[in-house]
Order: sequence, then C-alpha cells, then structure tokens
Amino acid sequence: MDWERVDGRAPDEIRPVTISRNYLKHAESSVLMEMGETKVICAATVIDQVPGWLRGAGQGWVTAEYGMLPRSTRERVPREHARGRASGRTHEIQRLIGRSLRAVTDLSALGERMITIDCDVIQADGGTRTASITGGFVALYDAFEGLRRGGVLDHIPLEDFVSAVSVGIIDSAIIVDLNYEEDSQSEVDMNVVMTGSMRLVEIQGTAEGRPFTVEELRTMVTQAERSIRLLIKAQQEALGIASLGQHR
Repeated sequence: MDWERVDGRAPDEIRPVTISRNYLKHAESSVLMEMGETKVICAATVIDQVPGWLRGAGQGWVTAEYGMLPRSTRERVPREHARGRASGRTHEIQRLIGRSLRAVTDLSALGERMITIDCDVIQADGGTRTASITGGFVALYDAFEGLRRGGVLDHIPLEDFVSAVSVGIIDSAIIVDLNYEEDSQSEVDMNVVMTGSMRLVEIQGTAEGRPFTVEELRTMVTQAERSIRLLIKAQQEALGIASLGQHR
C-alpha cells in the first residue's frame, strides 16, 4: 500500500482511547470520551417519567441528544438553537445513539423512567457519533449503577456492551477510525455499531467517491469488529468490570 495515514497509524489501528468517568459535578453520571483528538462529553439525566406515548406501558426509555459546540471545529459552528432548529444531521446522529443504547437495554426492567444521554462534542476530529455511542454506553451504565445503589433497581438492566467505530476506503485501502482529514477524502465512509457479543446493531455505509463491492463490505465489517473488541475492552477497563454481571 503506497498510501499512508496522516497520523502514521496502521490501516487497522484505532486512535488512542481515554474514557474519564465522573467528569461533571451535577449529572447523574458523565464521561469524557476521547478518541485521538475527538472529545465528547456524555452526560446522563434520569427522570421518573416517560414520553406520553409510553405512559402506562410499564417500561422505561433511553434516548440521546447530540450537539457540537461552536468551537469544536476549525471554523465556528453556530449553535443550532440560534438557527431555530436542529439540522437533519443532528437528528440522524442522536437517533442513532439512542437506538444503539436501547439495543442493549432491558427497558421493561427500567420501570416508567427515562434516561437521556446528552452527547456534546467539545472537539471534533472525525468519528464524533461513534465516540458518542462508546462513551454514552459508559455513562448509561453508571446511571444504572447509581439507581441500583440507591435501591431503585435491583440490577443493572443492560444485556450487553455496545460500541461503534468508523471504517473507510481511501485509495483502495481499508482503514478504521477515520480522523477528519481521512473522512473528508474517503471514497467509502461507513459507521458500524456492534454489541459485546459481536452482533450488529447498525451499519451506515455510503459510497462517497465510488461504489464498493460486497467483498469490500465484508472486509470493512471484519475490521470494524476487531476495532470494536478493543473499544469494548476499553469500556470494561474504565468501568473496572469484565462482564455486566459484576458490580464494582
């Protein structure tokens, strides 16, 4: 392969990962998720009510909100409320985060309460949605752990870990965990969400510069799986557990 990554990583190498828990003072739980130069604060809020359409159903809800701070990028991004509404991109990303977290949550065990994971990008260098999912899971676990310790729940209603990573193709090379410069020149851009048991939650793949083959798709998913195993290990190390049956 003649083409080299801008930061010198191997094609299948993810960026350095740091997961800092209890980052904020007031949130029920919070995480600073760092993947390379991408930094996202994931904060959980618990309320004892559910959306109107779920009242009386005997189950809870997990949802997410996502936003980029004005100077998280090289040029200032106006706050979306100043423009009157969130962009389609923002809606898409926060729905993805919510779906990913709900995929591993036993909502019936949560009771009629809702947990919102706010994902605020304070520095963007590619992979903000995947970092939000990975960090958001840790914040969700800690929120559940707080409810368990407080006697509200008798166990943590998580059925598996969940994490996500980006995969792309540049100059026919398949690479994982793209930073901004790589993402902006990729021929194929894909985000893969998987559980700890390596079951797929979602694949978002787009031909940005050229169509891609089924064989390339298989290779990208395989590379994503290897990377997600590493990210889930980082989640486990941050939480101090090897499995969801453990408590700290």
